[in-house]
Formats: sequence, structure tokens, C-alpha cells
Amino acid sequence: MRSFAALLVFVLASTFCLAQSAPEQGGHEVQVWAGGGHSVSGGRGNTGVFNAGLRYGWVLTAPHLPGFLRGKFEYAVDAVPVFLVFQPANTAYGVGFDPLGLKWNFERHGRLSPYLELTGGTLFTSHNVPTGTNTVNFMDQAALGVHILGAKRNVSLELRYMHISNAGLATPNPGVNTVQVRLGIGKFFGGKVH
Repeated sequence: MRSFAALLVFVLASTFCLAQSAPEQGGHEVQVWAGGGHSVSGGRGNTGVFNAGLRYGWVLTAPHLPGFLRGKFEYAVDAVPVFLVFQPANTAYGVGFDPLGLKWNFERHGRLSPYLELTGGTLFTSHNVPTGTNTVNFMDQAALGVHILGAKRNVSLELRYMHISNAGLATPNPGVNTVQVRLGIGKFFGGKVH
């Protein structure tokens, strides 16, 4: 645990350099991320989740909206080659794909660029998730996060709500609801600076 904390401090400290890359119209985002969390009420309980993946995003707009809502719209896709679901009966390994990532990057404040995100995708697992249901599921997610901008890379830290459900492909369909913390390391590149 100490080595993870030391790595996290090193990564965060390395982002505080003079120049920063940020979300700009016409720019792109690449990121490697990992997250995990535990189930909350509203579905099957006693379930943990760990996932890791890759993101590619396109910043599509210049700044819009007034005041604290001002920001830029980004479209992103995620490939999720590592998805573990820790259930009471078994641990399911899976892979996922999120083809729908709608992200609002608020105006940056110094080195910080907060964002809101809605994401949707699919999950294919080695065992039924939850137990007794189906190996094919759909994921809808909402996240609130912040990019900590650095000269060459940025670190993102977010709180993510994820609902996993088979959408009626099997009966029963109790679903799994989790709250996760996700850490990403990536960069923004290209685009017009405003």
C-alpha cells in the first residue's frame, strides 16, 4: 500500500510543471486508466469491481455556456480489456467496450480542469454477472472528475457510478450498482488554443 501511495504522490508531483496540455477544440485525449469500487443499494450487494482500460477522445467544440457552466464538449470511447467482478459465488473476468462517452470539460482553473461524463457500453464475462443471470451485460455510468494538468501528461481522478444490467436478456435482472474511484494518466494534444 505504501508503494502505491508513493507512486501516486510521484505521478501527481510530476504533473506540476510550467506548461500544460488541456482540452482544446479539435484536440484529442489519450488515457490509460484503472478503477475499482463496491456495490451500493439498488441491485445485488456484496460485489466488488476492478477494471482497467484505454480511452481515446475528440474535443469537438470551442467553449460554450455562461459562468461556471462554461466548457467544451468531448466524445470518447473506452476499450476495457480488464474487468473483474468479485461476487460471493465466483470471480468473473470480463472485457468491455464503451462506444458512447459524452464528456463536458469545464473551463480550467490553473492546473485543474473539472469534468462531468455519461458513458454507455457492453460487458462480456466468463461467469454470469450477477450470479444466476447472464454473461452479456450493459453498463451505464456517470462520473464527476478533475484533470490535474501537467506539461506532458495529465492525471485524472474521478468518482464514478456504474450500473451493470442485462437489460432483460435473462430473468431475473437484478443488476449491480457500484460506486468507484478511477485514476487515469493521459494527455491532450492538438487543437486550437483559446
